[in-house]
Amino acid sequence: MSTLLDSIASAESSGALLKSSAENIREMLSKGTSKLAETVISELAAEGRWEELNNRFFRTMAFGTGGLRGKTIGAVVTKAEAGPGRPDGRPQHACIGTNAMNEYNIARATRGLAQYVRDWHRLEGKPGRPAIAISHDTRFFSREFAELAAKVMTDLGCDALLFEGPRSTPELSFAVRLKNAAAGINITASHNPPGYNGYKVYFDDGGQVVAPHDQGIIDRVNAGDDSYEALPESERGKILPIGREVDEAYMERLEKLIVDPELFRRKPALKTVYTPLHGVGGVIIVPMLHRLGVECFPVQSQMVPDGLFPTVKSPNPEYPEALSLGLELADREKADLVQATDPDDDRMGVAARDESGKLVLLTGNQIGSLMVWYRLKRFFEKGILTEGNRDRAVVIKSLVTTDLQKVIALGFGVKCVETLTGFKYIGAKQRLYEENLPEAIRTRYRDLSEEQTREARLKDSLFFVFGGEESYGYNTGDFVRDKDGNAAVICFAEVAAYAASQGITVVTLLDRIYSEYGFYLERGESLTFDGAEGAAKITKLVDSYAGNPPAEIAGVKVLSVLNYATQDLHDSEGELIPKEAMITFETEGGWKVTVRPSGTEPKIKYYLYASEKPDSGTFTKEELAATKHRVATGLDNLWLWLKADAEGRAA
Repeated sequence: MSTLLDSIASAESSGALLKSSAENIREMLSKGTSKLAETVISELAAEGRWEELNNRFFRTMAFGTGGLRGKTIGAVVTKAEAGPGRPDGRPQHACIGTNAMNEYNIARATRGLAQYVRDWHRLEGKPGRPAIAISHDTRFFSREFAELAAKVMTDLGCDALLFEGPRSTPELSFAVRLKNAAAGINITASHNPPGYNGYKVYFDDGGQVVAPHDQGIIDRVNAGDDSYEALPESERGKILPIGREVDEAYMERLEKLIVDPELFRRKPALKTVYTPLHGVGGVIIVPMLHRLGVECFPVQSQMVPDGLFPTVKSPNPEYPEALSLGLELADREKADLVQATDPDDDRMGVAARDESGKLVLLTGNQIGSLMVWYRLKRFFEKGILTEGNRDRAVVIKSLVTTDLQKVIALGFGVKCVETLTGFKYIGAKQRLYEENLPEAIRTRYRDLSEEQTREARLKDSLFFVFGGEESYGYNTGDFVRDKDGNAAVICFAEVAAYAASQGITVVTLLDRIYSEYGFYLERGESLTFDGAEGAAKITKLVDSYAGNPPAEIAGVKVLSVLNYATQDLHDSEGELIPKEAMITFETEGGWKVTVRPSGTEPKIKYYLYASEKPDSGTFTKEELAATKHRVATGLDNLWLWLKADAEGRAA
């Protein structure tokens, strides 16, 4: 040990090892956390892997407002971590480090969460023990982390409602509400690469934690480490398995989201190719599509749960490459759609056929806009929404999502609310609308049918029609308080079935929406900066935009700058928007650029927005084609300018 400590001190003295990294390593070694930790650190030090040690130890992984996310497999896997080898290609042990997703940080997070939930449960005067629902995706170590979380919380006096196998993020949200749990945990890193995992926290309403619970949990987590003293056996909680009964209740509710089930009974049946990208989506989506009458062709090789995600470069339905096998199958089967969900099944990507029969990849903004338009149109046609109650309907979108969705909602006379990025803010609005119901309804709200809750919201609160983010996340129901890939797949299939009933394709339907409301095009880009050095560069860039905003962007004058970190800004309901590191620049002509650091990845994100309205009432086909080309070229040039400017600022 003394030789190892000398090596750490020498590397710190030479500048090869950051001071914070050296301190965290020494603290871990002093606690004698495990022989494995000492062996791993010794191996990396002996090989001079100081950059790897910096990335693993430069900080203690921060428990943020949404939980944890980080590497569970190091860029360098030591022999001790790799172990004897496994047939699935996974290391035997998770990455050792204070800044890694491993047993240490899972236990630390769960200790803090369980302590907070137990105290909250008591202060609320609730009977019995609090329960926390736990789900996990198909990633490496997800099941082990879920079982560890269950052990820690039961040791500390909470029941653990542990799903019997992999389940989706939206189903966890549903389970929290169905089982009246005090909180929920999903072990997932969503669409991150195979080496990542995460720990996502929900509260009693089924939504991601928001104020004041977020800070309360963070304070408890930061107040200690992974150590704790288990309660006497008589005071401990129990691990209670859940599974198929929750699946069935969830599917029954999903079915009620379909506005016009008859569309699926038309012949020929809608054909869709579906892939969960080796994740959890097949549990619910395939049986749901069959139940509705959709002819579903699963991509069989990607139905296999596999944390390596071996058939894709990235399990992200935003990327065209992730849908390549689905596109091939769709052409063989002459399917109308290709639909893909990410590993935890909260995001959905789509390819749909155009007039020529070619499969076209749709953006998250386009997918959401089609669903907003369709659901509003059909709700009015069915008499669910009327001129008399439309002021009680609401569409919610993030501030970085296309303005087309706002224009559509307002065109129908329906309210549109914009939130910060992150579905937790949309979920918080849903919770507010539920709390605004009369107490007699509110106390039994979760027991009401979809029709009954809709009637109550239209009468006494606000009816949530749709919530969406540009990053391929959508929600169409109030019984889930997060983005829902399961609901998105079936509701978008309904849009496609409607288009077919009109004798057109989904892509043609989108063009008709553009012709009526104007052409809107968005582009998302990002710059990636890994590790400790990368985190410093991201901070430098954010500070640069705040302290020295551009007067012009790509030669066009900047008219306004909105800094969400420093300005007091309110949404359309008059609610103060929480402070966040995000800046929006609006230029002459109505084009916009928004810059923000990612909350889950080592990236700084850029959102580019452009739009053009027709000179007359609507675009002709030729005018729309020319407008699309002109606007796309403009966004290409805009990104080239932004990237060059960012490189200068970072340097």
